[in-house]
Amino acid sequence: MLRTSLNLAALCVLLICAGTAAQETRPLQTIPIDVHSFRVLENYSGPVSYYKLVEDPAQPFIRAVYRPPLETVTLGAEVPDNLRQRTRRVRWKWRAQVLPKGGNECKGGFGDSAAVVYVSWKRGLKWYSIKYVWSTEAEKGRVCDQKRNLFVAQDTVVLETGGPVGQWREEEVDPSAEFRAHFEGGNPNADVPDLVGLGIMSDGDQTNSISAADYTGFELRY
Repeated sequence: MLRTSLNLAALCVLLICAGTAAQETRPLQTIPIDVHSFRVLENYSGPVSYYKLVEDPAQPFIRAVYRPPLETVTLGAEVPDNLRQRTRRVRWKWRAQVLPKGGNECKGGFGDSAAVVYVSWKRGLKWYSIKYVWSTEAEKGRVCDQKRNLFVAQDTVVLETGGPVGQWREEEVDPSAEFRAHFEGGNPNADVPDLVGLGIMSDGDQTNSISAADYTGFELRY
């Protein structure tokens, strides 16, 4: 009887390991986030939107052209309910067109970006966001402007810096790994809350300068 129990236990372990291996090696499925689904986040935006949809035959994209003294506007799109705990990669393409003069997200009073993509999670009443930026001057790879309070945790990550402008660049992040690195001290076993949304923003209000970029190719891979 003991031998049978041990054999069953070993079989269960093998099946679990096989299932995990299969999950890790299977090709990721991709769900696009249509650029038409992005909407103004009214609680975080001024009254005048400076975004427009460009119906390019190759791929529709959102164009942002900020001109001072407009108030900053942010657009957002929700992550489908069935992917909030399943998404393993987030992809997008962006193209800086005009870099705000002296923009530096790591320097007080100069925190303007040609392009921003937010990746956001929510646990209870608390929101967590990583703000990925295309900067004018901040050092690529830097993490700065960290915000922490009872209801919000946010880090700014400099993904791209400077030119050349007018060229598409593709980005891909592992949202669970990024959440753990930024908000759980790198603990690989920490629970990750629901991935709830993506956001975009271009601004130039602090440097009082024009800022412009294009956004497209948003994908959730699971």
